[in-house]
Amino acid sequence: MRQRAARDQKRLDSGAVTSPKDLENLQHEIASLARRQSDLEDVVLEVMERREAAQERATELTGRVESLQAKIIDATARRDAAAEEIDKEIATITKEREVIAGTIPADLLKLYDKLREQQGGVGAARLYQRRCDGCRQELAITELNEVRSAAPDTVVRCENCRRILVRTPESGL
Repeated sequence: MRQRAARDQKRLDSGAVTSPKDLENLQHEIASLARRQSDLEDVVLEVMERREAAQERATELTGRVESLQAKIIDATARRDAAAEEIDKEIATITKEREVIAGTIPADLLKLYDKLREQQGGVGAARLYQRRCDGCRQELAITELNEVRSAAPDTVVRCENCRRILVRTPESGL
């Protein structure tokens, strides 16, 4: 557009165009090209400003992404360390359970494992202040009397949830 305007201006200045109508048309075209060039320059400036704003936003977002990635790496490392610690604890408790399970009669262990599977991982519950810690229900007087009269090595069960009741000094018997 600049080349065309320069070429038309050169033709106008050279005097090659002698017809007044052609001169007027040429001047009008030069003015029109100047307006068009000005409009295009305004558009280019606006695009450049938007590009600059977009680049600033991209830089800001890149920084946020890097910050979040660092937090993710840190959280992942902490999670992995906790999982490793949990795995060690599971191994230790599993060994302890195997030792203790060896001292329990097979039929009682079988009952406990069956109840544990049925009750979401808890096969035995503490009897605490006349209440089963498994289902949180208070035992009826007749149930408490049965538990009181049972021998210490007798397996007693909760009538509500059917878990094995573990009697302690805090049982309220």
